[in-house]
Amino acid sequence: MKKVWAVYFSATKTTEKVVCTIAGTLAWELGIDWEARDFTLPAAREEAYQFQEDDLVVLGTPVYAGRVPNVLLPFLKTVRGDHTPAIPVVVYGNRNFDDALAELRDILENQGFLCGAAAAFVGEHAFSRTLAAGRPDGEDLEMARQFAGKAAEKIRKDQFEGHIEVPGRSPSPGYFQPQGPNGKPVDIRKVKPLVTDDCDNCGFCAKVCPMGSICADNVREYQGICIKCGACIKGCHKNARYYDDPGFLFHRNDLEQRLTRRAKIGVWL
Repeated sequence: MKKVWAVYFSATKTTEKVVCTIAGTLAWELGIDWEARDFTLPAAREEAYQFQEDDLVVLGTPVYAGRVPNVLLPFLKTVRGDHTPAIPVVVYGNRNFDDALAELRDILENQGFLCGAAAAFVGEHAFSRTLAAGRPDGEDLEMARQFAGKAAEKIRKDQFEGHIEVPGRSPSPGYFQPQGPNGKPVDIRKVKPLVTDDCDNCGFCAKVCPMGSICADNVREYQGICIKCGACIKGCHKNARYYDDPGFLFHRNDLEQRLTRRAKIGVWL
């Protein structure tokens, strides 16, 4: 094995922290180099990602509605392995990862990767500053290092091969659907953040939008979809972006009130 690759989509840096901690620890344990490939921004998803048999890939995505974000599926199906060892990693916002890890594992295996380990970590929710606030924290990252150490041991013993069993269904029957105050489903797919008068039109939000949907000339306008990843809201130095959709706000408040426990990390080796 020659190199470890940290490959990730990470709008608010939570998945990046987890994946890079795992990849860096694997590289240290195995005495080889590692390198990051960040496919968060649109231009990065236009590149060709091809990995070889002597690579080790740690590939991570956030969990959206219990699944791998559907906007990433076309890109992920272009990422190629050649009997390449891989570790799928998903990061969820304190609710559940549902079928996301099984889905990501199967995508990678269908693309020529061998998944000998897998993990589900917790990150601060994209919608919230209080739901899993500050995660992944020091305890989480220490668990990431311990997981990587055990995965490295499997590799040294030549036991890292085949198909790792993980919770979840693949193919998944559907997406998690939020509910409104009447218990009926609410559709928040078309909801987009608004902008207050505090905005100074610096353009940072347009630069970090993973979909390239915020207009650079007028950041109050959209030229594409919003996946509610949190990049523009959490990155705004003026705190000028916000949501006002009643269904979205009810869903966010409901999650914040119900999911106060410290959600658990899951690892499979």
